Amino acid sequence: MDAAGLATTIGASPLTLGGLIKHLAGVEAMKAGPEIDGSSPGEPWASAPWDEVQDWDFTSAAQDSPEQLYALYDAAVAQAQIRLEAALVRGGLGQRIALSDQVDLEVSLRRNLFDLIEEYSRHLGHADLIREAVDGQVGLDPPYPETS
Repeated sequence: MDAAGLATTIGASPLTLGGLIKHLAGVEAMKAGPEIDGSSPGEPWASAPWDEVQDWDFTSAAQDSPEQLYALYDAAVAQAQIRLEAALVRGGLGQRIALSDQVDLEVSLRRNLFDLIEEYSRHLGHADLIREAVDGQVGLDPPYPETS
């Protein structure tokens, strides 16, 4: 999808596909970094101005090109896979991890992964609605070419 498509909003919501991509990249970075082993989520998350702009990930995506957003997401997912695999080797799904550095609460790695699935579930519905407004496509699969 091009920059215009990634910046499209619907209704009164400022939510965009670009913002969702950047947000989910950040979710991957947080769920597989600070929440698993206390490591930094990396950039741009570590230095993002969260105190000044609470929805920074959603709003700052407008300054990123589609290529930057896709690369950010792909890198976050690849890093998360490496960290999650290492965590599974260290202690399996039942091991206790910190929910975050802001909350004094431990949960299992299993719960962390369920939270990740929940985050995607919530936002994929948003993405479907926005995508339909952009080009009429809905669902997971692109249209299949006609075959004779």
